[in-house]
Amino acid sequence: MVVLSGPAAAAPPPHVLQDEDAAAAPAYPTVVLQARGNMQKFDNCVLLTRVGGFYELYFEQADEYGPLLNLKVAQKKTNAGAVSMAGFPFFQLDRFLKILVQDLNRHVAIAEEFPNDASEKVKSGGLLHDRKVARIVTPGTLIDENFMDPYANNYVMAIHLPGVELSNDAGAGAAPGSQKAHHHELDDVHPDGDESSAQIGLAWLDLSTGYFYTQPTTLSALPSVLSRVAPREIVLDEVLESHRNHEILSILTDEKHLLTYSPPGELLQLSHWEPMLEAEIPPATAGSFTDNEVKAGGLLLHYVKDRLRGLSMKLQPPVRHESMQVMNIDKNSMRSLEIKQTIRDNVFRGSLLHAVRRTVTKGGARLLNEWLSSPSTSLEVINFRQELVARFIQNPDLRDAIIVLLRRSHDCQRLVQRFALNRGDPDDLLRLASTIRASNDIVALLSSSLPSPSKTKAKAKAKAKANGEAPASTIPSEEDCLSTMINRISLKQPLKLAQRIQDAIDEEGLVHQHELEDSQAGEMIALAQSVVKTEGTEDDGLLLPKGATAKAAAVAGTSTTKRKSASIRDYYGEDNEVWIMKPGASPDLTRLHSELAHHFQEKVQLTETLRARLNAASLTLKWTPGLGHICHVKGKDARRSPEETNDAAAATTEAAAAEAMAFKTLSSSRTTRAFHHPEWTILGERLDKVRFQIRAEEQRVFAALREQVVRNLVKLRRNASVLDELDIATSFARLAVEQGLTRPTLNNTQQTVIVGGRHPTVEGGLAEQGRTFQRNDCLVGAPGHGRLWLITGPNMAGKSTFLRQNALTTILAQIGCYVPADYAELGIVDAIFSRVGSADNLYHDQSTFMVEMLETAAILRQATQRSFVIMDEIGRGTTPEDGAAVAFASLHHLVHVNKCRGLFATHFHAVADLVSEQRMRLEDGGAAGAVEMYCTDVEEDEHGGFVYVHKLRKGTNRKSHALKVARLAGLPESAIRIAQQVLESSEGVESRGSGQQALESAGIV
Repeated sequence: MVVLSGPAAAAPPPHVLQDEDAAAAPAYPTVVLQARGNMQKFDNCVLLTRVGGFYELYFEQADEYGPLLNLKVAQKKTNAGAVSMAGFPFFQLDRFLKILVQDLNRHVAIAEEFPNDASEKVKSGGLLHDRKVARIVTPGTLIDENFMDPYANNYVMAIHLPGVELSNDAGAGAAPGSQKAHHHELDDVHPDGDESSAQIGLAWLDLSTGYFYTQPTTLSALPSVLSRVAPREIVLDEVLESHRNHEILSILTDEKHLLTYSPPGELLQLSHWEPMLEAEIPPATAGSFTDNEVKAGGLLLHYVKDRLRGLSMKLQPPVRHESMQVMNIDKNSMRSLEIKQTIRDNVFRGSLLHAVRRTVTKGGARLLNEWLSSPSTSLEVINFRQELVARFIQNPDLRDAIIVLLRRSHDCQRLVQRFALNRGDPDDLLRLASTIRASNDIVALLSSSLPSPSKTKAKAKAKAKANGEAPASTIPSEEDCLSTMINRISLKQPLKLAQRIQDAIDEEGLVHQHELEDSQAGEMIALAQSVVKTEGTEDDGLLLPKGATAKAAAVAGTSTTKRKSASIRDYYGEDNEVWIMKPGASPDLTRLHSELAHHFQEKVQLTETLRARLNAASLTLKWTPGLGHICHVKGKDARRSPEETNDAAAATTEAAAAEAMAFKTLSSSRTTRAFHHPEWTILGERLDKVRFQIRAEEQRVFAALREQVVRNLVKLRRNASVLDELDIATSFARLAVEQGLTRPTLNNTQQTVIVGGRHPTVEGGLAEQGRTFQRNDCLVGAPGHGRLWLITGPNMAGKSTFLRQNALTTILAQIGCYVPADYAELGIVDAIFSRVGSADNLYHDQSTFMVEMLETAAILRQATQRSFVIMDEIGRGTTPEDGAAVAFASLHHLVHVNKCRGLFATHFHAVADLVSEQRMRLEDGGAAGAVEMYCTDVEEDEHGGFVYVHKLRKGTNRKSHALKVARLAGLPESAIRIAQQVLESSEGVESRGSGQQALESAGIV
């Protein structure tokens, strides 16, 4: 948990700043004082302070986090006493941010160096830099960090609770400020009342893409929303901090969400949001937001704005999430169906997402993740997606060509957002240009594959758009889906932008710049290594970054290879320059590069003149940081001064004397000599001036390109969305061909007809073992087949797999994917509920049976006639009698109250008997759409061997064959024999004393 607060007003920290009255007392260095001031101001954060080429931690934070970051903690000696400190090279910032932010869930304040102007230098006693916090990084406000998951959105969510009574004694026992500045998961709260029907507002956004959403919901529905959105961080109003027993904190505790408390801010109206949005909120959309959503959005934007510390932000206009437009998959179903990760290990491999993901772009992978979390309930949307997949199945050449082009594209959503946050660099511009060109090639490919009439219409519309005219007629709804995708892509302005980028940026120059940056990083590691060797131990050397030794050796020229890397100083000393813009990027750059070339020619001529005049063939004209522009000679030329050489070479005239005086030796050794010469000093200053002007013009051109990107934000984001959808469509086509999937038919009936269905993930696992999957039919809701199937059968015979596979097939169908079946006709499902497997929750004093009943109760309350429910082993956590009663009651409620489609598996044979007694089966005269009974089986041979029959058949199987499973699991044979005796003796005994009778009959007691 995190609370945003100002400077601490309580007891001072262990290392306090000096009082003004004690001016004469020893003081900390200014850098340390600045760090302590920032630590107090941002007391809820770990502070990283930039000092030259390093980021450093100080005081108690160095002691606490240094060991966690595997950094050596040193004691910096100051006049005011020793100060703990730890640090790392600046280029390793992402590495340590990952540990602090992603692994430890900490907020990190980054204090950068800002040059002081003349007046500030005077005030600070000549200090060149001030160190101010430029950004606060939290788990939910990542932008472009390298450790961010590229395949999932990184959401931060705010929750607003209106009109909820917060009793003043809810936080009793917690001292004021006791929660301040601590990051931990909430694990000490319990619900204090039934507030589940309270209406609340949600808002969430992803800073890395600019996506911004809102939704009204209730406390009872909140867990399912959180499961779907999966926010990395949740922001609550600070008023809730002292009310530790509120129900929402209990809900958020269950999934260990990271909480941050923040003041609500002043962005309480939609109009206040406009400066942070790329476009206005359409009036029709603005009227749909509830007051709760607006306040949640205001809280969220205030929090994000505070974290960015003045960094500009352009988000997409908020989109209201409409729950009626998507299938609801609650938290328990998301987990038990293993949609994104497995139950056992919580890993990606083995999940539904892993089984179906064939996307080649990061944006496509993120969109697929979203689709699987919230499948569509719109027939129009689903049919459009299916039709697109069908086109790519029918035309494999087109599909493969599109995939090749998609691989050439980059993560445009996140690229564009970097520029919206004023963080994009030249490499990002080149990636963006490459993506735009790939988009253009994709449009050309799609256009060439259009049927003739559609192609004509598309060309006419494109021409009208290019001329700024309205199309002659609107596109009919039945137009080819490829044309629809083409018409959603806007390329006129983006292509101009891509051409400007290509004409401006020098790719070779960028490559050279990165090589120099790598060299600089190597030098920094070499420096760190030399310090450790001098002042540390061998163990300290092990704390250096991996590969540090090799890099340091390469930079120092001591590697095993003969090639020696040039240092930064040597590189610039040879008049090399790295320009990121081409000379023709602007008229001014063209002129300045021409001037620079002229000055370099002058330098060459001056070099030759001075060599001849001084008779020094080794003379070179250089620049060094300490001496400035110098003439440098070596070898035998260094043994005589330039004054003497010039005297001997020139006539004894006044001009010669003046010339001799112009040479001024600055340093000399046995092998080298450096001296000033006025001509080189003047020429060097001209060179520096032109270089500075080129740098400034390059920055101006770069800023202009960034501005053009921002001006095209809407088009670029829209185009990126189309590429993401094409990526998913082509991946679905590949998957369908690869695994023999079938296009399902969807309609508004209440039928789930799946013929020859398979489990999408289990089938893959069996295939790796060389085994085949047993296909099964599911005809739930079809005429004459019952609306709910009651399934019995042995352990391990595939009942749970059958339940899950039909739920997963429904999900796949409603995201527009083909399904693993021979035939499928499905009525749209508004929600899937799964009660499969449970575990206890001892922390909340809930047994396994209690957890099972809570999940069952939620399903019976929420399922509608359009829902699909799977229930497995209801009532197994209690006595057989009670369990059977609860199981039958649940089934009865599903049939008569919810009236939904469902699959219900049980080992309680009494449930099947009660269904027959209550005449709930069709063959017993039950109403149409009632219960049908199916079962799996075991086939035994004469030698005692057996095989599971996973094929469902009509009827009831009263044998669970549990002892066969026990033997397979390795239960001792002595225990198996006793169990067999008890089982045989207890058959047919119905009384409550039957257990004792069975033991006595078996001779065990």
